[in-house]
Amino acid sequence: MACTTILVGKNASCDGSTMIARNDDAPAGKFTVKKFDVVPPDRQPAAYRSVLSHVEIDLPQDPLRYTAVPNALPGEGTWAAAGVNQQNVAMTATETITSNERVIGADPLVELRPACGDEPEQPGGIGEEDLVVLVLPYIRTAREGVLRLGQLLQRWGTYERNGIAFQDAGEIWWFESVGGHHWIAKRVPDDSYVVMPNQLGIDRFDLEDALGAGENHLCSADLRDFILANRLAPLTGPVFNPRQVFGSHTDADHVYNTPRAWYMERCLNPRTHTWDGPAADYRPESDDIPWCGVPERPITPEDVKYLLSSHYQGTPYDPYASCGAPARRGMYRPIGINRNNFLALTQIRPWLPEDCRAVEWLAFGSNTFNALVPLYANVDTAPDYLANTGESASTDSFYWASRLIGALADAHYGACLPHIERYQFAVQARGRELMGACDRAQLAAAPAEGAALRRQANGQIADMLRAETQKALDLVLYEASCRMRNCYARSDT
Repeated sequence: MACTTILVGKNASCDGSTMIARNDDAPAGKFTVKKFDVVPPDRQPAAYRSVLSHVEIDLPQDPLRYTAVPNALPGEGTWAAAGVNQQNVAMTATETITSNERVIGADPLVELRPACGDEPEQPGGIGEEDLVVLVLPYIRTAREGVLRLGQLLQRWGTYERNGIAFQDAGEIWWFESVGGHHWIAKRVPDDSYVVMPNQLGIDRFDLEDALGAGENHLCSADLRDFILANRLAPLTGPVFNPRQVFGSHTDADHVYNTPRAWYMERCLNPRTHTWDGPAADYRPESDDIPWCGVPERPITPEDVKYLLSSHYQGTPYDPYASCGAPARRGMYRPIGINRNNFLALTQIRPWLPEDCRAVEWLAFGSNTFNALVPLYANVDTAPDYLANTGESASTDSFYWASRLIGALADAHYGACLPHIERYQFAVQARGRELMGACDRAQLAAAPAEGAALRRQANGQIADMLRAETQKALDLVLYEASCRMRNCYARSDT
């Protein structure tokens, strides 16, 4: 799926936590209905069958509990998307990334082939529908996640090109598939952040480390031979640029992908580089925007929310701008779009006891207009307001209420923006307040009381969220109603 990902190393964050976050975006012309879920071991299948590719895989018998943000409606499979397991290991999967004809020709994607005549059906490989279910319940570190997914990819192949993040309290790893069966992964430096806008992004890779000690790089065991045998690159030394070898730099990238990286890094490093003007170090259509950088100030979850909701504010490319050249407004694909399904940010806070260190921040609908709320991940159940998403629009569902707010506010952006900003601030501030109180209560309580405290806190946070969301919807509906095209100022005397 179209997505935007941000990864934040522990020394790049404001509080020493690791963070991975991703927008999940539906394809054009579609809106995927989502919910928050907690999956206990007894709901994890022992034998897995993909709905889309029909691949069948036997799974280990000792799954961990984990959270997920799956499709709320049946028909296309689980698409668990993002979550944290009970060992405080998180995964976000997946971001669709680019490749090139040379790579796909050398290692074709594994696609479903229906039965034809005497030829039986040939299942496809694994993909976004499957990956969280196949990996997250069985790993205890981020590195284990990389290795398990790599083994699955080598055995079953994939029918698409994907980037996946793994996270624990100490490390973040970014995994990129290469062709149908190959892969690379790189550890995010502790002092750095990474931005990923639907492109194969890693721009420096050490094969010697990946095939040896594996301290900061991992890859398919035969990657060097694969590159050389298919003449993908000369490999004159151990270090090469995967973006140049495996990735793309097309005209479509320059409208759809690179501008998003340009804007996010422009916000996080406004003085490190020059971003505007004819002498800029990087421009929206540059192919060499760095994969990672050291931020000029520590990054907060609120910073990540702003970036993943952005639409080129402060630039000539903002589709909501009221000044500047009309032809430049909206010329690049924004990050916050109408087809955002959800935003999930997993935060592992190492200074707290293991039972309460994992937080999953969630928002549904178009990120420009929604609110991000923190929830404890180490729980047995999800609050109804986030979990019970039905097929039809309803204000009883956070997903649907968020969609309604976005659709109404977009058409009347200037009038609704103050209400949206107050809504987002209130949810995030009050959510932090309630979670902080629960953190302190857990530190003072007996360990056996922690689960009940977290469940109670999530319920209180959901109640607050529902009240603030309803208030925002009321205000936005009023503004939209006053600006209907059939409005008439005169009333009865």
